[in-house]
Amino acid sequence: MSAIDDLFVRLRSEGKKAFLPFVTAGDPDLAMTTDLLKMLDDAGCSMAEVGIPYSDPIADGPVIQASYTRALNKKIKLKEIFAAIEPVAKTLKMPLVTMVSYAVIYRVGLAEYVDQAKAAGFAGAIVPDLLVEESAELSAICKAKDFSLIQLVTPTTPPERALKIAELSSGFLYFVSVTGITGARTELPPELVDRVKWLRERTTLPICIGFGVSRPEHVKLLSPVADGLIVGSAIVKHLESAEKGDRAKSLADIKALAKELMDAMSS
Repeated sequence: MSAIDDLFVRLRSEGKKAFLPFVTAGDPDLAMTTDLLKMLDDAGCSMAEVGIPYSDPIADGPVIQASYTRALNKKIKLKEIFAAIEPVAKTLKMPLVTMVSYAVIYRVGLAEYVDQAKAAGFAGAIVPDLLVEESAELSAICKAKDFSLIQLVTPTTPPERALKIAELSSGFLYFVSVTGITGARTELPPELVDRVKWLRERTTLPICIGFGVSRPEHVKLLSPVADGLIVGSAIVKHLESAEKGDRAKSLADIKALAKELMDAMSS
């Protein structure tokens, strides 16, 4: 079992749900990234997604795209990200996963990427642009190395395809809440709850919901049917102030948001 499997076994035994913040590696720099991960861990987050900046983001909205651009403008490299995360990961209670384009994995080499990520302290990878028809090889490598391969199910995924994605995934399923790109929203589709319920009846994998989750009311709506909730753009937008030099304010704002949403999960 991976650290992610262990996490969800524990949370389910305690009747709790996972809170998964997303941060961009290297925005505004890797020192801020590691400080942010330590703060989120201390705040009680269950797991953190670390976005590997990529020049052609697949489904990221303007906030995360801008964050990736800021990091890429500083010539951030994958090996630098792994080197910075490795000593910090050993001190964290929460597991870490990369959010990474398949193009990055392919360029490094499938098995080599998994080995490097594991060595840096990551327990899995979310690969948003990996087609299920092309995922069998990476899925097999990840299972052999006890490294979770997290894949996405969208609102428009046909039922049979969703079940195939679940079959080739491990750790948890990332359920995309809305059609379109990431970004904080004022409302989520009312049929989302029913879609998640349907999938939960057909897979033993935990299901975590992301894209657009940004408010306490979202959390209260989705917590009963999800095993975890993912918050990205609402957190990453606070890195803009860190880029301008006010790191303490950025950390404080992100901590306050994380606490507010975690409190809503348990209320």
